[in-house]
Amino acid sequence: MNTAAALPAQPIKLHRLFLSGHSHRVELFLSLLGLPYEPVDVNLAAGAHKQPAFLAMNSFGQVPVIQDGEITLADSNAILVYLASKYDAGQWLPHDPVAAAAVQRWLSVAAGPLAFGPATARLAVLFKAPVNAEDAMARARDLFAVMEAELKTQPFLTGDTPTIADIANYSYIAHAPEGNVSLEPYPHLRGWLQRIEVLPGFVPMVKSEVGLAA
Repeated sequence: MNTAAALPAQPIKLHRLFLSGHSHRVELFLSLLGLPYEPVDVNLAAGAHKQPAFLAMNSFGQVPVIQDGEITLADSNAILVYLASKYDAGQWLPHDPVAAAAVQRWLSVAAGPLAFGPATARLAVLFKAPVNAEDAMARARDLFAVMEAELKTQPFLTGDTPTIADIANYSYIAHAPEGNVSLEPYPHLRGWLQRIEVLPGFVPMVKSEVGLAA
């Protein structure tokens, strides 16, 4: 690992929900960077994310949140940018303007089509969320078709090496079958998942036996 800064003096606290893909993308990146971290499970079922102490860290009342010394940050994609900027020398978030823009494109996908597609479909099955599951599944299939086409010509989303673009999109795609969205029609997408899963330091998200994964 080429670090852009010394390792943190103390483990980074990761306030998370272990079933959350947003939380997992941060935990995965912390592990890939070899950074020491301390998971802090937030009891969303009991409303811990709406209590004053948590809202002081993230006024939106959402996980994940990290505490890196005196720095407190929320929003999974923002956290990825922070960690890459502080602790990596440019592989995960390139300095070149065109390459950086390519990464940003996929961060936007993670916050848009991914969130409203496979992530929402999984919410409907795993958490019985009051969402339109059929619409979410259709959006997921549309997204996967685009990704399948792009991954025919390159191993990772922005080129030959992995970036935070891949990390931001991995978790909910790997767990799309939990939302009744099959990955079988997309061999290049599945190959991309496998390439991420063999990276040194990879940690999986807990699988749920629901949907097509049951």
